Amino acid sequence: MSLLSLLTPINITLTILAIASFFFMRGKVRSDLVALCSLLALILFGILQPSEALAGFSNPVVIMMIGLFVVGAGIFRTGLAKMISSKILQLAGGNENLLFVLVMIVTAGIGAFVSNTGTVAVMMPIIVSLANSANISPRRYLMPLAFASSMGMFTLISTPPNLVIQDAIINAGFEPLGFFSFAPIGFIALSVGLVVLFFLSKLLISKNDDSKTKKNQGKSLKELTSEYNLLQQSYKVEVNNNSPLLNKSLAELKIATHYDISISKIIRKVGSSKLRKKYIEEIAGPNSIIQKDDILYCQGEASSLERFASENNLDFERKQNKEAFSDFQESGIAEIFIMPNSKLINRTISEIRFREEYNVNVLGIQRQKEYQMYDIKGAKLHSGDALLIQGTWADIANLGDRQNDLVLVGQPLQEAAKVTLNQKAPIAAIIMALMVVAMVFDIVPSVVAILLAAVFMVITGCLRNVEEAYGSINWESIVLIGAMLPMATAFKNTGVDTLISNGLIDQLGDMGPYALLAGIYFCTSLLTMFISNTATAVLFTPIAMQAAIGMDVSPYPFLFAVAVAASMCFASPFSTPPNALVMSAGRYTFMDYIKVGLPLQVVMGIVMILMLPILFPFK
Repeated sequence: MSLLSLLTPINITLTILAIASFFFMRGKVRSDLVALCSLLALILFGILQPSEALAGFSNPVVIMMIGLFVVGAGIFRTGLAKMISSKILQLAGGNENLLFVLVMIVTAGIGAFVSNTGTVAVMMPIIVSLANSANISPRRYLMPLAFASSMGMFTLISTPPNLVIQDAIINAGFEPLGFFSFAPIGFIALSVGLVVLFFLSKLLISKNDDSKTKKNQGKSLKELTSEYNLLQQSYKVEVNNNSPLLNKSLAELKIATHYDISISKIIRKVGSSKLRKKYIEEIAGPNSIIQKDDILYCQGEASSLERFASENNLDFERKQNKEAFSDFQESGIAEIFIMPNSKLINRTISEIRFREEYNVNVLGIQRQKEYQMYDIKGAKLHSGDALLIQGTWADIANLGDRQNDLVLVGQPLQEAAKVTLNQKAPIAAIIMALMVVAMVFDIVPSVVAILLAAVFMVITGCLRNVEEAYGSINWESIVLIGAMLPMATAFKNTGVDTLISNGLIDQLGDMGPYALLAGIYFCTSLLTMFISNTATAVLFTPIAMQAAIGMDVSPYPFLFAVAVAASMCFASPFSTPPNALVMSAGRYTFMDYIKVGLPLQVVMGIVMILMLPILFPFK
């Protein structure tokens, strides 16, 4: 047999799939790169035309995933995820195992009425926030979250494969499925999943999960606030109508000189619209003008603040202001160190004109573990001094370019990304609810509902800007799914699907309906590991229908086997969009899916093959 005779389209397609699977399982090469190389190989060997190969990137599933990443980011950024997670955490009472059960049940319940992709996108930021609040690794929860979204197949609309077999049943003239025809299967799947994943999910937790991320990150905002004792010396005053400060700049007033206090920021009311901020936040600087009803955030001793307020007709809260350094939306704090060869050494903060030069305020100095928070403008800087600074996040980040004189500790823009826009949480909740309603009642196509939600998350301010929206998208997952979707087209073009169909009927048809049901289930399950579940359902539905008619038995158990097997594929990150969505957030490898998902997939298959003929008899 010559080499050329082996290079048939079928063999080439299967070889490309086998090589890709090998690299996926090895995990040494990025999964998106492997998928792209597979796609290019199919084009170069003439299996796919360029238009067919690139069609995956315009597939509604891929576009939906992009939009759902943005929606999920908005849910997280507004603090809505944290609010919902705190409620779930309260129900769990701090019990990690009960928390796991609640996550599975809630996710499956939502997944019954909303696409599993949408369910995971909504729940993922909630679960990450929940795990962080409980100080546990999110890795144990994110993969079961994706799996539970597929197990919640209680309704006809829960997963695309359900709709695929419904279409085949109607076209063949059989009685259509009801909205809750899948409910018994959903209960069985969720029960099996809870028991098996309760134990297997513990394999996902690594002792090194947190140790790597905590190194070289600098101090958190909370740690800096506590270390410099900011909350105990932070107060706020409100400017009245007849205050002598009105319409004067801070440079004119010389408040720091006269009262030994510093003003860090000014909150100014600008309106009352529900769709935009009711105030603006201004970092205090020499040119800042005091206006009526301004709220000044000040640092200093209480006695100094009292004198400042009484002499300038200000309303002064005599209790420490807990808000001053708990809300870092527009501005933040960070720590910088003075370098040994810095030109700042032996100069005072006043001489340096720190605000004018660097566009930040200096709130305190740490020298040899001693903290100086008052009368710092006249203090000369030494090599190794740590300065606590305040400014806009962008201005703080710009200090990273001044490494000849100072070193910025940590990554301020990443700290800024952790700050929630709590006042936008109701808006995010409304957007999410409208998206779910639109998808459940099919008001508009699901992809349109998701894209509308993503756009509204940006224009209503639930995300800071468009750049943050783009940054929230995990492009590795997008490329992975987009590049693997055309594999179904390659199967069809080369006749791999026909080969499988004929082989099943020839080999198992004489062994009875149970054997053929098992063959269809596990072949569907196996193929879904390499191409999308929807594409697999499309391929195997006519095979299952043909096999049932050929054996003169009811097609329902065979078609349900296709839908369930296509949805219950857990051993691959790209078999379903939910599996791909959690891959990056959980820092999972292909082998993690094999280690946890494959045993679950096998157990689920055995249970379903035994139960489907009982629920939907062959005769």
